[in-house]
Amino acid sequence: MSTFAPRDRAEPAGGGGDGSTGAEWTAADDRTSETLGLLRSKRRAHRNRRNRDLAVTGYAVLLMAVGYGGTLGYRLVRRLGRLAAQDATAEAVRSALPAVLVLAACALALLAVRDALWRGPVLVPRCDLDWLLAQPVRRSRVLLPAFRLSVTLMAAGGALCAIGGAVLLRLSGLAELGPALALCLPGGVCLPLLACALALRVERDDGAARRARALTPYAVLLLLLLVLQAACAARGSRSALLETVELWSGPWGWAAQPVLHAAGVRAAGWPWALALLAAGTAVALGHALRSVGALPTRRLRARAATAATVASVLWSAELRAAKLAVDAALADGASGNLRRLPLPRSARFAVVRRDAMSLLRAPGRVVSAALWTAAASGAAGLAVSSAGAGRVTALAVALALGWFAVGRLAETARLEADDTRRSSWSPFRLSSLMLQHAIVPAVVGAVLALAAAVPFALRGGGWALLLMPLCAPPFAAAAVLSAVRGPVRTELLSLGLVTPAGDASVFVFLFWYATPFLAAVAPLAAGLASSGVLEPGAQALDSVRPAATAVGLSCVLLFAAARGAGKLRRPAP
Repeated sequence: MSTFAPRDRAEPAGGGGDGSTGAEWTAADDRTSETLGLLRSKRRAHRNRRNRDLAVTGYAVLLMAVGYGGTLGYRLVRRLGRLAAQDATAEAVRSALPAVLVLAACALALLAVRDALWRGPVLVPRCDLDWLLAQPVRRSRVLLPAFRLSVTLMAAGGALCAIGGAVLLRLSGLAELGPALALCLPGGVCLPLLACALALRVERDDGAARRARALTPYAVLLLLLLVLQAACAARGSRSALLETVELWSGPWGWAAQPVLHAAGVRAAGWPWALALLAAGTAVALGHALRSVGALPTRRLRARAATAATVASVLWSAELRAAKLAVDAALADGASGNLRRLPLPRSARFAVVRRDAMSLLRAPGRVVSAALWTAAASGAAGLAVSSAGAGRVTALAVALALGWFAVGRLAETARLEADDTRRSSWSPFRLSSLMLQHAIVPAVVGAVLALAAAVPFALRGGGWALLLMPLCAPPFAAAAVLSAVRGPVRTELLSLGLVTPAGDASVFVFLFWYATPFLAAVAPLAAGLASSGVLEPGAQALDSVRPAATAVGLSCVLLFAAARGAGKLRRPAP
């Protein structure tokens, strides 16, 4: 069978995405039905085995969900029932519902776009790309099943979310189950379909992909503003004009209006919004189905390679390698700014200069760290206003978010620990080099934490100006410790620790994986919770114990990081 280029191809005839040329083929040369029929017969045994495996996996997940989620669901229902009995809570939920629904729709669109930059809704196996698309077959017949599968899964997930939303509206006393379900389903089905169509456009068009990368920071900022709007609305500060603009500005608002009508919130004209949503979904999905065959093969191959890499490293629990593969696909060769800092007068500051330049050339890491810090500050505020177990939980969440914030700033240490050959430029020993990599994350993290502590200080919590920045050094030391602990120890998964509840090897592995995180967060949480510094009217002396805990913990973690770095092998220069 000779190689020809199909007519519905969006690249040069005969090209496998590399720009080669070839003769176009006619209807007499079309072998689509024969080829696909042969593949279906050859793959029948594989599909049957895969379906059996999926059935077993689904059964196991269902058992776990029923066994472990039943009690949690029962407690959630009872708690929602108690909250619904409070008029103030129901009114706060009703006031914040417009912003929350728009926020969920915009977040879905952003996730679909980011997914399309490295994977996309049309994911074809490498064997099909390397052989099948090179044959005289219609590209749309090969690519459409993958897109239909993505659309079906997204629509099914959206329908399940709509059912869950209707149940929550019923439990909170805002609507009856039947009307809520009928008015939640259109948005739950149409929004995922629109997200798939948008993702296909990003996957197909280089210009759309570039615009998606450029607009992502602004989209994240918009989501944060929506979170702020929801919080203000829950406190009674609503803007009718802003809500009206959001509800009529696009599908995110059209899908929200029927739900708001079911919940008793003002949503005049919701039938027109529902008609606009259905019409827009039909047009977008129809255009997407017609343009699937125009996907360039080179882009399909790149996404298939990235997805195969991520799947392979996830099976070996190498989450770091999966992240690097996805980040490389998201960057797609885009070069950041090449700012340089002046050379230091002493070689002792060479590592600090390199780390600072790394953050200047990747400002997204600083922005991400700032967002994590803001979230940590909000959780800390919740801890201050809570009491008992709720305070400890909110405090632990705040410290965990702070860990993620500082961890975003320690990428240079991870890169040089991943491949010790990258540190061949340094005259320092590897242990000393890794300790110096903790300086910039600690300083920048402390500055961000100091900015986040200002609102606490203005409200009388002067302790925050000291304690919040002091949490950054142990987090930076723990991030370096996490970088130098070596490859993932997958042998821990097969220790054979049999217990009455089953094999506990996986928990040993998870504990090893989370050791740096736990070593940083647990002592700080214990020190802050037991010091009384979060109590109203806390004195300056109450900050002594948490400050001493942070300093001592930093020293211990830095020592452990130096020991871990010493065990890594660096090639001779």
